[in-house]
Amino acid sequence: MAEDGSGVPGARVALVTGASRGIGRAVAVELGRRGHRVACLYGSDADGAGRTASAVAEAGGQAVAVAADVGDAEAVDAAYAEVEGHWGAPGIVVANAGITRDGLLLRMDAEAWEDVVRTNLTGAFNTVRRAVRAMVRARWGRIVAMGSVVALSGSPGQANYGAAKAGLVGFVRATARELASRGITANVVAPGAIETAMLDAVDERRRAEMLGQVPLARFGTPEEVAAVVGFLCSEAAGYVTGAVVPVDGGLGMGH
Repeated sequence: MAEDGSGVPGARVALVTGASRGIGRAVAVELGRRGHRVACLYGSDADGAGRTASAVAEAGGQAVAVAADVGDAEAVDAAYAEVEGHWGAPGIVVANAGITRDGLLLRMDAEAWEDVVRTNLTGAFNTVRRAVRAMVRARWGRIVAMGSVVALSGSPGQANYGAAKAGLVGFVRATARELASRGITANVVAPGAIETAMLDAVDERRRAEMLGQVPLARFGTPEEVAAVVGFLCSEAAGYVTGAVVPVDGGLGMGH
């Protein structure tokens, strides 16, 4: 019988941040396809989140769009309360929300640093911390944070982004050790160059440079990242925790 009352065997309530487009949308759709009820959290793009919810429904799942600034702990708490009112506590949490404020270190101001760390790292902390109490009570949980190949390999102009994504590794591994005895896993998925709006914003010269560094000689798709997230959120991944799983075409090999 389903754990979330949906009638689908093995189904859970899932919460995905940054779900209005790109990787977040693909993850929400993948989890919906697997039978989970999906709360699609978004910061400002309500229309995008609505399209994600529709895409989940088209894949055969159920979804609700919920607004939340993940950098604000009170807003995250309110979003969880709304989701809990719909379906109960999430057993699956994917901390995907992220932004960039790129610039060389010599020119990077404190605001660009703080904005990225607030959303990408503190946002994950707020999202995961709010989820774990119910997971501990249920003695089951799946936590996935969206990292980046940049966390370990570095990238010029992304000191803030790289630091935040590297911080996720330490945060998730501490979480994995703390919660393992309660049947809760925590992992990082580290995408490389993926065909999203973030990559679309890169000029053609830089895109060609990036592509030349990828052993598989192509950019990845959001769906390829989502497939790995879907596995890590499954019963079959119950013995995988504290891992950093690359989805990067070999870009980060050796790091």
